[in-house]
Amino acid sequence: MSSAEHIAEDRAPDGVRPPSRLRQLAAASIGNAVEWYDWYAYSFLAVYFAGQIFPEGAGNSLVPLLSTFAVFAVGFFMRPIGGLLLGVVADRRGRRTALTLTILLMGGGSLLVALTPTYAATGVLAPLILVVARLVQGLSVGGEFAASTTFLVESAGPGRRGLFSSFQYVSTTVGQLLASGTAALLAALLTEQQMGEWGWRVAFLVGALLSLLGLWIRRGAQETRSEQQAADRPGLFEALRRHPRQSLLICGITAGGTIAYYTWTTYLPTYAQVNAGFDKGDSLTVGTLSLVFFALLQPLGGMLSDRIGRKPLLLGFSLGFAVLAVPLLHLVTDSFVSLLLVQCAGMVLLTGYTAVAAAVNAEVFPARVRAAGIGFPYSLTVALFGGTAPYVGTWFKQAGHADLFPWYVAALCLVSFLVYLTLPETSRQKLER
Repeated sequence: MSSAEHIAEDRAPDGVRPPSRLRQLAAASIGNAVEWYDWYAYSFLAVYFAGQIFPEGAGNSLVPLLSTFAVFAVGFFMRPIGGLLLGVVADRRGRRTALTLTILLMGGGSLLVALTPTYAATGVLAPLILVVARLVQGLSVGGEFAASTTFLVESAGPGRRGLFSSFQYVSTTVGQLLASGTAALLAALLTEQQMGEWGWRVAFLVGALLSLLGLWIRRGAQETRSEQQAADRPGLFEALRRHPRQSLLICGITAGGTIAYYTWTTYLPTYAQVNAGFDKGDSLTVGTLSLVFFALLQPLGGMLSDRIGRKPLLLGFSLGFAVLAVPLLHLVTDSFVSLLLVQCAGMVLLTGYTAVAAAVNAEVFPARVRAAGIGFPYSLTVALFGGTAPYVGTWFKQAGHADLFPWYVAALCLVSFLVYLTLPETSRQKLER
């Protein structure tokens, strides 16, 4: 990129003085961390509240856990709707407006989970309330990725889109760390019975309060959409109608990344408990340690992509998982060290996707339909393959075919590898506005 292009890209739209990069980064990242704390608290605490919300099947102790992860997946299927609706809000009304709306929805959903009654007290009303709460949160998360991805990449300085992109998963991981750390702390302070009766509710109440903090921080962000874009009002399905190839490309880019991501960062502790008899408390500790490691890797991956390009990292991630997913998951035992090594090894490979995903997605679409264009196909793919990962893994175990799940992960990563081979390198191109 020439010096003139660097200067032009570093200006805010319409000649306005560019906002503070650090402030923009903080507004997106802190709010995103709060959003994902609320979302991931559910998966980390599912083993404690499953039996309270769902009745146990005759002679099958996996039924409550399976049902709870089914609700986890149901929440994911609201994500495409959120990605589309809130993505259009971001394209029409501005990225900041959409980010404010998403965090309000997430906080409300978290509060509703905290107040969900038990099945013993209200019968079928309990799982229905839980489903409604997850639907609201799913709507929020779908819109969050679309709006925050667009906001982050549009806020980046020249030659820094990869670095700014990496903070999408830095903040997501911080949210996971908060959720995992809160769950681990509660598990250490309370007995198993207390955790099952009321301890898990504390984490969701904390999430609702943190959402208010995120809302306050986001109100100080500066809009990245230009005045020209503000005068333009794209239709609800315009991104799909005018850019069908790019929409399909987002699906292919995301498929392998989302199954690997949710397997390694969310489901692996439960996978170790169900398949290797791993201790619940220890699995949460391993998850916390590996997430710290993962968060530290993200900016390094983002900066590397700004230097050598996005494509080499994507190819390394997908080929690595296609070859190593099966042996790595077969190495999981009831040993603390084995689970920690497996989880950290997978996260090194995973960084090749997570550190650049936001930049790659944003570079696919023009600014006019960027948020909605990213939000719908990305969230649909995550719903189909990422959100169902815990359910599919638990279902394979229940059906007596636990060894098939690692092959399922490897196959999807191979599909994405083939897609990555066709991608042009976009790291040196000017971001279309």
